[in-house]
Amino acid sequence: MRVFRAPAKVNLTLHILGRREDGYHELDSLVAFAGVGDRLAFVPDAPLGLDVLGPTALSAGPEGDNLVLKAAQALAERVIGLRLGRFLLWKQLPVAAGLGGGSSDAAAALRALAAHNGLALDDPRLAVAARATGADVPVCLDPRARRMGGIGELLSAPLGLKPLPAVLVNPRAASPTPAVFAGMGLAKGQSSGLAAFANPLDGDAVAGLAKGRNDMQASAERLTPAIAETLALLGEAGEARLVRMSGSGATCFALYADRHAAARAAAWLRQRRPQWWVRATLLR
Repeated sequence: MRVFRAPAKVNLTLHILGRREDGYHELDSLVAFAGVGDRLAFVPDAPLGLDVLGPTALSAGPEGDNLVLKAAQALAERVIGLRLGRFLLWKQLPVAAGLGGGSSDAAAALRALAAHNGLALDDPRLAVAARATGADVPVCLDPRARRMGGIGELLSAPLGLKPLPAVLVNPRAASPTPAVFAGMGLAKGQSSGLAAFANPLDGDAVAGLAKGRNDMQASAERLTPAIAETLALLGEAGEARLVRMSGSGATCFALYADRHAAARAAAWLRQRRPQWWVRATLLR
């Protein structure tokens, strides 16, 4: 049995450029991955199946709808004779939280199956299966900081981003992506009129990121008022260089000059909101 990481995905920027005729939203996002996440164990050559455990397992929904199984089935449809197995998912990330937890779990399943079947990570069948599973799964296959575009299928080379000390905070509130997109009110074929992220992150990465934005934040705050409270408390904690929401929320993040500042902010937040999910980590 091998265990694979499924790290949290954080949208450092998320620019929505418009809505396509097929209903999907075009985006431009700079994505990084955290040192915290779920864990996926793989028992090879057992009947395909999934067990979900962990502190957020009950929020993960029916096992039959889990993206881990969907990813495995998508790859099996494209690789004749694919050797499968049973998965054990230890679910630690909040669900519907803007951290791509389900997508990262699915990508970890694809990495597990690739290793078991001798497939290279750049095998095109893996990428096709990832796209068939979900829009955020391709960027999670090789979890390093990248730009992603289109609906998530257009990926840059890894950016070589220096590790960013950060605090991730979820107020134990869900923020479903479809509802947040709907709240933006873009009709099919409509451009948002907003620009893509222009800063190449030369020099001070945090200063460059501050020139970006998350275009889903206003809609998410209307649907989930706890997001505004979370952002305000991250600001009050002090020392943050940048405070922003990730993905469609409700998780928010703050970036710091060093890990000590991030640890101090996390401790301050846990004292004031002990029921919230708070993690100090590094994004890379």
